[in-house]
Amino acid sequence: MKKTIITVVGKDTVGIIAKVCTYLADNKINILDISQTIVDDYFNMMMIADMNTSAKSFSEVSDDLDKIGEEIGVIIKCQKEEIFNSMHRL
Repeated sequence: MKKTIITVVGKDTVGIIAKVCTYLADNKINILDISQTIVDDYFNMMMIADMNTSAKSFSEVSDDLDKIGEEIGVIIKCQKEEIFNSMHRL
């Protein structure tokens, strides 16, 4: 399984989750886990997604999500699971 960690941060607006999830579904990327919170009008979401069946490469997905983030006024970042785990080890 090719797991990817996707984070979304920014000012809360209508449709953030819908836009990101629609993109992932359209590209056959399965959401394995999702957590989101809003604190004082700031939106924060973390997803774990499986890119195994995606026709696009990791870098293409990352670039596309960057553009979507710019369009809707949030920052969207993708990291491969192994890199995320290495960066967050104690």
